[in-house]
Amino acid sequence: QVELVESGGGSVRTGESLRLSCAASRVIVGIHTMGWHRQAPGLERELVARIVSGGMPEYGDFVKGRFTISGDTAKSTVSLEMNNLKVEDTSVYYCHIYSWRDGRGYWGKGTLVTVSS
Repeated sequence: QVELVESGGGSVRTGESLRLSCAASRVIVGIHTMGWHRQAPGLERELVARIVSGGMPEYGDFVKGRFTISGDTAKSTVSLEMNNLKVEDTSVYYCHIYSWRDGRGYWGKGTLVTVSS
């Protein structure tokens, strides 16, 4: 069983930065997609950023150049650098890795990001 563990969440002020990291409990073989999603209370989970193996990163429309995703498939780790954070970025952020070899995706338990003005 693979577990994904996120870290780096916390409380910041608007305009500040945070770096989220996610690591798998073991190396995941055949990674197809690595990404971050978020879910605020009362709202649906939404895509923040993802990388498809061999492709370019994709970002949610709300990111607008503020976030950068990076991943290492050999280490099964993925990070999200978030700059110029806004109050509306307050959410629980979840790491997600999909393996074509395993035929499934894995989710972390989430890390809370709180942005205050």
